[in-house]
Amino acid sequence: MVASSRSYADFTPEATFDIKKVDLHRLEEGPPLTATLTREEGLKYYRTMQTIRRMELKADQLYKQKIIRGFCHLYDGQEACAVGIEGGITLSDHLITAYRAHGYTLTRGGTVREIMAELTGRRGGIAKGKGGSMHMYTKNFYGGNGIVGAQVPLGAGVALACKYLGNDQLCVSLYGDGAANQGQIFETYNMSSLWKLPIIFICENNQYGMGTSVERSSASTEYYKRGDYIPGLRVDGMDVLCVREATKFAADHCRSGKGPILMELQTYRYHGHSMSDPVLPTVPSWLDVLWVVDHSVYTWETVECEKPSSIAVLDTNWCAWHLLPYPVQRHLYLDLPVHPLNGTHTQSMSQLS
Repeated sequence: MVASSRSYADFTPEATFDIKKVDLHRLEEGPPLTATLTREEGLKYYRTMQTIRRMELKADQLYKQKIIRGFCHLYDGQEACAVGIEGGITLSDHLITAYRAHGYTLTRGGTVREIMAELTGRRGGIAKGKGGSMHMYTKNFYGGNGIVGAQVPLGAGVALACKYLGNDQLCVSLYGDGAANQGQIFETYNMSSLWKLPIIFICENNQYGMGTSVERSSASTEYYKRGDYIPGLRVDGMDVLCVREATKFAADHCRSGKGPILMELQTYRYHGHSMSDPVLPTVPSWLDVLWVVDHSVYTWETVECEKPSSIAVLDTNWCAWHLLPYPVQRHLYLDLPVHPLNGTHTQSMSQLS
């Protein structure tokens, strides 16, 4: 084993990167063409993306072992979208997405232990073992929604609450290219524009709706222009800094009272639509572009050490959640506002010993 003679003092604490120009719709200017990244930010982004990647690969393994059952839509390949979006907003802002939600559950404050426990239906899961892969929630994160496109109008409702309360918060409402042709999305565009709601519509265009390519399903694949009267951005969704800067730009637009804005993130998933899809991963398991080593922000040694670190997180949490109990039948009637049989309020699961 060869130890590096270089120390952290040999490297700059931050670096400026050139990022790709964003395509614009109904905007005179867009996000900047450069982005500054500190050492701490770079390591945080890399660690989070790596953890999501390892978590999803572990979920793939557990599904094939029949430990995880039912619907399971993996997020590997799209990590830069989730991490970049979170870098451009705050945890006091709100976010709602579709059923490919594991990555956002982590970036919104969930833990690997809670997510893996939920995937396996354990009582210690983030939704207490009742939601599974598609229905996970944390503070200011509203899922995980199983109905295609249904989260978009719900996100507009959250944005309406933000405007009503005057709290300078916004809502990010995500959907995929497969949901982009849903009528309810266009109705939501209309209402949001009329009421100038602080909402960022984000289409995560991973090129396929289930197994159908965007060219075969959409007469127009310029999803960032779909809002017509709503300004739009088309962004490289595989570049975390590009996503971050575009999200900051969109957030400033919303907070200034200009109403909604639409972003299309061009990305790609490395699994099929769900674990029931026989399509195999088409790329290596590790992140494809280790951009954090550019400009000597990190050494290769620093980045490489994050790989076993992320694996250790999964191994440690396996020990933590693998032994958690499953919900029992009486838990079906807990955490409901009103008892379905007698109309009385029910006990919360948190009250259980």
